[in-house]
This record gives sequence, C-alpha cells and structure tokens, in this order.
Amino acid sequence: MRIIGEGKLLRIFVGEADRAHGRPLYEAIVLKAREMGLAGATVWRGIESFGAGSRIHSARILRLSEDLPIVIEIVDSEEKIRAAMPAIEELIEASGGGGLVTLEKAEIIRYTPGSAA
Repeated sequence: MRIIGEGKLLRIFVGEADRAHGRPLYEAIVLKAREMGLAGATVWRGIESFGAGSRIHSARILRLSEDLPIVIEIVDSEEKIRAAMPAIEELIEASGGGGLVTLEKAEIIRYTPGSAA
C-alpha cells in the first residue's frame, strides 16, 4: 500500500483500564482498524493526564497501577477513516463511552511498507 498527499489523523484518547468486549479498548480499536484495512495504528501510553472528570491519572512512583492515559493514532484517507468511525464508536460505547476523539488534517509525506524482517 502506498499513500501520499492529503489524509486524516484520527486521535482517540482513552484510559488504560477501559475495556470493550473483554479486551483492552486500545487493543480492540487497533484490531478493528487492521480488520477494516486502515493504513496503520499506533498506541501511546501517557504519563499523566486529566479529562472531563478532572481526575488526575499519573504514573508517579506511588501510583504505578493507576489508569494511565492512552492515545491511539490512525492515519489514512478521509474516506477510510470516516468509514471506520461507526465501528470505533461502537467499541468506545461498549467500554462505557468515555474518551475524546479528534480528527485532523494530515499531509502524508511517505507511507510505504518497510523491508520484511
């Protein structure tokens, strides 16, 4: 697959403890993105955050097991991202509905598969 030009960046903010259909929400979203043929997804674990409830989530030494912030980023064409949104929304709803979803313009400079290892 090769993508160059205008695309969209879908960014999903959730908690590490959020679960959908028996698995971590971030994992369920990545698997759904792969199943739907999206170009790729990356999951980032944050060290501190707060959201709509103003509760601090932190990786400070005494709170290592707390619910850390997770960001899932998916870049692809607008058409493919928008087609995937209902399935991603369903997963977020299955987890209890918490989180933030943003959609931004992304200029794709290069996207080609690397060499197989």
